[in-house]
Amino acid sequence: MTVTPKQGTVDLVVVGSIGIDSIATPAAEKSELLGGSVSYACAAASFFGRVGMVGIVGSDFPTEYVDLYREFGIDLAGLQHVQGRTFRWSGVYDDDMINRRTLSTDLNVFADFTPELPESYRAAPFFLLGNISPELQLHVLGQAKRPRFVVADTMDLWIDTARDALMDVIKRVNMLMLNDGEARLLTGERNLRRSGERIREWGPEYVVIKKGEHGAMLLAPNGPFLVPAYPLDDVQDPTGAGDSFAGGFMGQLVRRGAADEEMMREALLYGATIASLGVEAFSLDRFVGLGFGDIETRLGELRAMTAVTPGA
Repeated sequence: MTVTPKQGTVDLVVVGSIGIDSIATPAAEKSELLGGSVSYACAAASFFGRVGMVGIVGSDFPTEYVDLYREFGIDLAGLQHVQGRTFRWSGVYDDDMINRRTLSTDLNVFADFTPELPESYRAAPFFLLGNISPELQLHVLGQAKRPRFVVADTMDLWIDTARDALMDVIKRVNMLMLNDGEARLLTGERNLRRSGERIREWGPEYVVIKKGEHGAMLLAPNGPFLVPAYPLDDVQDPTGAGDSFAGGFMGQLVRRGAADEEMMREALLYGATIASLGVEAFSLDRFVGLGFGDIETRLGELRAMTAVTPGA
């Protein structure tokens, strides 16, 4: 195994999957696309601060995708290169662009992934633990040195198969981020507000429940906060939208250097904004050439849509 040489310290560490995707949506069919939770989250966060990725790829991973990571300014000290094939996923989206059918999932080298933090990452103030097994999330937490703010993502698979380890993760992080179906499955509560508050009782001060095209809900000490999704005329590929949302959210916290409740609310708006941009093209294509001014323009439009007085 080789690890890309250290490039420097980072503000945000993102841990998760890196994959090669083949996707069919009502808009088009594409194959051999760069995917994985780390790819989307790191690209989204790269507009805000110094981000380092922790993931694994095989010997078949295209050098052009490594070059693309570098174009985004992502630190690659935690990117492991091993012999074998990179994680691959293929799927087909329904006409509603919400429901999808998985055609194949080949873990390949990801099946043996053990995330190891470079020394330069261990003192990072912010961590985003992407959708990997809770045992691996705990392994990462054991290497971090007193992080200021840690967010963990999860999925129904871990709720069903690794609940005890997941509960250990939940007790140790500042925020749990999950979608509405996962929140209901985890807590047994149909009401999302009660579901989020139940999770908060288990340890994290904050919970974000993602609701797809209906935005997201923050559960916090001062009550809930709702962030809408930006309504789009044309969605090309919704893959990675949740990871882009998380990356944009964490990126804004890094940019502000704070993680209080007011900053959370602002950061969620940035997360929704950058997620809306990402789904306008396949893979990371929409982020290529994107400037921070473009993000601010879209955010301004989102704010205007929620203003009581038009033009305010």
